Amino acid sequence: MDNRKLKGIEPNDDWVKIKTIDMHTGGEPVRVVLEGYPFLKHASVLENRKFLKEHHDRLRQSLMLEPRGHSDMYGVIVVPSQRADFGVIFMHNEGYSTMCGHATIAITKLAVDSGWVEKVEPQTKVLIEAPCGILTAYAEVVGQEVVSVHFENVPSFVVALDQVIKIPELGMVQYDLAYGGAFYAIVNAVDLGLKCDRTHYQKLIQAGMAIKQGIATNGVALDHPYVDDLSFLYGTIFIESSKTSQVDSRNACVFANGQLDRSPTGSGVSARLAIHHARNEWGENHWMTIESILGTQFKCQIKESVKFSKYEAVIPIVQGQAFYTGRHEFWLDPKDPLVAGFELR
Repeated sequence: MDNRKLKGIEPNDDWVKIKTIDMHTGGEPVRVVLEGYPFLKHASVLENRKFLKEHHDRLRQSLMLEPRGHSDMYGVIVVPSQRADFGVIFMHNEGYSTMCGHATIAITKLAVDSGWVEKVEPQTKVLIEAPCGILTAYAEVVGQEVVSVHFENVPSFVVALDQVIKIPELGMVQYDLAYGGAFYAIVNAVDLGLKCDRTHYQKLIQAGMAIKQGIATNGVALDHPYVDDLSFLYGTIFIESSKTSQVDSRNACVFANGQLDRSPTGSGVSARLAIHHARNEWGENHWMTIESILGTQFKCQIKESVKFSKYEAVIPIVQGQAFYTGRHEFWLDPKDPLVAGFELR
């Protein structure tokens, strides 16, 4: 057929139309909502997050799950902020994150490229209000092109080291517990006979969810010192050594409802830096390179040590690259029986 134009294919007036820019950071998808969500005007990102959870969660499901997304899709809703250049609400297959490093890198690039903030060469500063707090991001600009982004995370701290819990499927599991904008259990993959590579993809998900559920039920209690909404275990991070020269280690993070991060996980490496600092294994202002299950890399370092309530915390810096993958207008037909999406694994 020579004529490939779409004639008469337009959404009806009662269909919801949502426009997005899709990106990835280190292989992990980021779907940024540009238009179509209800206008949010609550005073804080946490209030907007609560409002969406209670009143518009169907939109998250439609964008994150099949047939428009998939089990490992990730999204960002940009909202107004009184404290920063803009606010962000992170979302995934299960609900809403408190922090996301790979999405922060992507949204910073988009904000600079789109003119939401004035592009300044060689470096453009962007302030972002996330559910966990204010993130300070910097886009490195060369010839008007954003070539990389790094951000200063919120104070990251250790909750507990060298804990042991019995997981029926796995036996006795040793873990550390730390916060990098979200709470993570960190486990050595080799202790469980696992590898942070593609051949162990399903085994990592199964083990990660079992550990997460076990700790959430019978492990160390989590209590964010200032915000109750942040006091939950978000994921399990498996770590192992890397065979790649000049790479310090490898991460595989299982979070939400069995999602496996394709990137090294920005909030996860922040939690790891807090652990390395607590063990006197890594000092300030030294770069550490951590790779993902795909071999993509984040560089990170400890900017400084700080006191955060009762915790001895660190301010992590995380650096990576994001890329555009497409622009979309999604249509939500109310007559479609699968309009709210579905999930198969």
